[in-house]
Amino acid sequence: MGVLAALIPVLPLLGFLMLFLAGARLGARGIAVVGVGSVGIAAGMALGLTAWFLASPVPVEVSAWTWMTVDGFAPRIGFRLDALSLIMVLVVTVIGVLIHLYSAEFMAGDEGYARYFASMNLFVAAMLVLVLAADLLLLYLGWEGVGLCSYLLIGFWYRDPANGRAARKAFIVTRIGDTAFAIGLLLLFTHLDTTDIQALMGRAQGQWPAGAPLAVAAAALLLGGAIGKSAQLPLQTWLPDAMAGPTPVSALIHAATMVTAGIYLIARTHALFDLAPAVRDAVGAIGAATLVLAAFSALSQTDLKRILAYSTISQIGYMVLALGVGAWASAIFHLMTHAFFKALLFLAAGVVIQRLHEEHDIFRMGGLRQRLPLVFWAFLIGASSLAALPLVTAGFYSKDLILWRAWSAGPFGRALWAAGILGTFLTGLYIFRAVFVVFLGPVRTPPRGGIGPAVAVPLVVLSVLALIGGFVETPDFFGGVPALTDFLAPVFPGPPPPGDPGGEAAASIFAALVALAGVFAAYVAYCRRPAMVATILRHPAAEAMRRCWAAGWGFDWLYDRLLVRPLVATARAGRADVIDAGFDALAAFCRQSHAMLSRWQTGQVRWYAAWIGAGTILTVAISVLA
Repeated sequence: MGVLAALIPVLPLLGFLMLFLAGARLGARGIAVVGVGSVGIAAGMALGLTAWFLASPVPVEVSAWTWMTVDGFAPRIGFRLDALSLIMVLVVTVIGVLIHLYSAEFMAGDEGYARYFASMNLFVAAMLVLVLAADLLLLYLGWEGVGLCSYLLIGFWYRDPANGRAARKAFIVTRIGDTAFAIGLLLLFTHLDTTDIQALMGRAQGQWPAGAPLAVAAAALLLGGAIGKSAQLPLQTWLPDAMAGPTPVSALIHAATMVTAGIYLIARTHALFDLAPAVRDAVGAIGAATLVLAAFSALSQTDLKRILAYSTISQIGYMVLALGVGAWASAIFHLMTHAFFKALLFLAAGVVIQRLHEEHDIFRMGGLRQRLPLVFWAFLIGASSLAALPLVTAGFYSKDLILWRAWSAGPFGRALWAAGILGTFLTGLYIFRAVFVVFLGPVRTPPRGGIGPAVAVPLVVLSVLALIGGFVETPDFFGGVPALTDFLAPVFPGPPPPGDPGGEAAASIFAALVALAGVFAAYVAYCRRPAMVATILRHPAAEAMRRCWAAGWGFDWLYDRLLVRPLVATARAGRADVIDAGFDALAAFCRQSHAMLSRWQTGQVRWYAAWIGAGTILTVAISVLA
């Protein structure tokens, strides 16, 4: 079983190599077969491993080889399959193959078709290495691979300078967190003498008491890495601009790969965060603040994809909040259900935008319920799950569990719960604002064309998962199925939370009413009394607040003035640095030499023959005289 687990990331990696080396000769059909097939086989193997693991739930490890050996430092290329990594592999491969299948039709005819699938395959391979790595250094390799692929895919349409800027922004902002992660990795190795994850956590628990300065420092540095990749405050600014990439890329980044990496990192190293209570509290506070601020920003967007982007930041905030109160399994549960409904929302949005001639503004859409019925129902199901509509959606069960665990975590947890409840209301408001404006009312931009099976199948499958995916973990008052928590118990040991079926039922009912209130507020504001919203926004204070929210609370403005402009000014001031004069002279010499030599390239064969003859005579003369 361990060998099969190690082969799963190899399959999309082989797909990448085939497409990179021979994509131009495969043709569109061959490219799609390799791109989709490599991830599809990996997904099939993951499902087979799941059946095997359920029959014998014993973690397994396999070591391929030792990476290097330097003075006792011997990191290995090794993979570990346990309950946590198996769930992550299933999310990455199953969601990944559905997005790849959708891409086969969505991206058809694009001149970069082979390059697109090569990058997507590499993205999936890097994420699989990250979640299966048994060694923290190998995990970091996958971590950086995901960052590289995000740059390639966000800037996929590189001829537009705005796309290149968005790709560079994502790469640079996440590098801040990656640097913190790298320093934390070095700190752990220098004090615990290993980078093996299981050994690291065991030694940390054995050598460091709770609150030890080294444990706090290491946990804080890993947290820095996590907030960069998972787009949490204050490093969240890259994610809305990442919408520059093709819509399937947005779905993959937001649902199955990059933004979930930070959640996985904290969950995988949870023993270290248990030793640093102050850092764990900071995790919860960051998640609570992020989910509220991002929800307000989503409410003020008019670009459909940016609404979903801020929604992702907010929903990841719920996962981070759960990690902050020690609800490790609850965070992974919401990660899984979020993958279902967020991939569904992005893929449905992609169809809408493409069929409306690349229109992104929701207020130029409308009336699509009859024109695109399958897309309407898919988006409605995804929106309902995102808003956590009670009992019938996967998002309800995972978000409800997070809120209950926060409420049960004492006074600090109840403050986080209040933030989560506010986020619940705002989520229902902003996502059903999009539903009502885009799919109801008059047709503002007529759609063109229909959808083929390669697009329809992923929408249908994800719709089903967004509805039933939450039944693996239901509260006591609704069946009491703890299947996911029990499955993850070997990874997250500890006493179960205190049972209070009555209190949990009351909290769930309250959260459900808040979610429904958000949906009702959206209905009143955008279906019954749309003039009311326009009247409110005409007030200067309301318009100023809307602009602040729409600009992401001004973080880009602040960073531009505090960091970007001073750095650019410093670079310009150093442009005339005397040290550069030598390099400038070398460059000038190379240019002049090239210009001189290029004049000899006349295209006249007789001159070339003459120079060859002269060179031969000179060589013979030198050899004779020498």
